[in-house]
Amino acid sequence: MEGRRNYSKKRLAILSALKATKEHPTAEMLYTQLKPDIPELSLGTVYRNLSVLLDDGVIISVGNVAGQERYDATITPHAHFICRDCNRVIDLENPNITAESCACLNEMAGCKIESVSLSLKGLCNTCNNKLHI
Repeated sequence: MEGRRNYSKKRLAILSALKATKEHPTAEMLYTQLKPDIPELSLGTVYRNLSVLLDDGVIISVGNVAGQERYDATITPHAHFICRDCNRVIDLENPNITAESCACLNEMAGCKIESVSLSLKGLCNTCNNKLHI
């Protein structure tokens, strides 16, 4: 994880910002959040560091939501709900997606599962309630 290579202050700041939120931010959101405290930070630096963090396996990509990749520091197997109206991404703890179930599937299929990605799409509670007002 973080011990695989030396992380710069900027990379650590990006990782800390990701770990501190459940919002599943884009690179641009992280840049906007961190820029006041790190004036020399560039958007390119944020993208490059997110790529390294992804390669190191310390963060995951939720995928493309409304044209922008979203990131998550929770790397344990879990699902995401993506609202088709407001684009909010919500973590869904799924007891059926566990390290043990992945190990079982590995054994059954004779392959090696390296990551799990399950996204459900629809309307979040807030957007759904707006339709019924």
